[in-house]
Formats: sequence, C-alpha cells, structure tokens
Amino acid sequence: MRNMRALFLILSGLFLSHLLAAQVTFPAVPENQPVDSLQTDSISLEILEELNINQDSRLENMLKWHLQNNRKRDGMEGFRVEIFFSSALNAKEQALKRKKEFLSKYPEYNVHVKFTAPNFRVRVGDFRTKNEALKLHKKIQADYPGAFIIPDIIDFPLLNSENYERPD
Repeated sequence: MRNMRALFLILSGLFLSHLLAAQVTFPAVPENQPVDSLQTDSISLEILEELNINQDSRLENMLKWHLQNNRKRDGMEGFRVEIFFSSALNAKEQALKRKKEFLSKYPEYNVHVKFTAPNFRVRVGDFRTKNEALKLHKKIQADYPGAFIIPDIIDFPLLNSENYERPD
C-alpha cells in the first residue's frame, strides 16, 4: 500500500513537471488590425517561428504537414446551395444566365459556377454549417424550387476585427 502511494506521487510529479516545462510564449499582435484570410499564411508562419514551444519534433512535422495540406485544398469544408446543374450543349450559357439572375435578386451572396465534366453547376454561398445554408435555402425556395444543400470546399472567410463596446 505504501509502495503504491509512493509510485503515485512519483508519477504525478513527473506529469506535473512535464506540464510546467511545456510553456508557450505568444508574440504581441497589434490590436484593431483587420486580418485578411489571404494574408494568414505569412502570419501563421511568423507566429510559428516566434513561438517558444518545448515539444516532440514529430508533432512539429505533423503541424507542417497539416498546414501544407490545407494550402493545397484552397478552402475549407463547408456547405453551399446548388441552384442549377446541366449537361446540355448550352449549359455554360444557362449557368452564367442563372448566376446573373441570382445576383440581381440576392447580391449579398457569393455565386460560383463550376464545371465538372459533363455538368455545369451554379452554387451559392460559403457557409461553415449546414444550418447557415438551410437559412438561404428556405429564403430562395420560392424562386429556386429545385435548389438543394451540398457539402463543398468553401472559400476562407475574411477575418475582421470589430470594436465592440462593453455594456458598462
């Protein structure tokens, strides 16, 4: 029984020493500076170089691999609402017409025309969650009854720093 307590104390001491040894220092980031998602690549690399982290080299390699794969993807997983698809001979013209028509009614949304042989598709929005896409789907259902929600690689959202007032 006494040996078990001693073993427990030694193991918990080792665990706590590892926690205390892995300290992270973050670089100072200027306040009130809007960050564009296109600029985040250079910022994220600068942050990684300025961080002082005591970690296994395999973890660092995994992080670099993860960053490289995300750059190749050119977006993030999300959802869009598909309002048109066709493989007709004039499908490209129809898709561009549908895009123009949609933007005239709903100019606040991004519209993407995609070609995946043999179909042209018109997809709307860059939604992180299916719930956000469902709001648009319900909004346009009268104008586009054949529209449906589809998982897609969406554009990275812009990160805006907004000044919020405290309700003091």
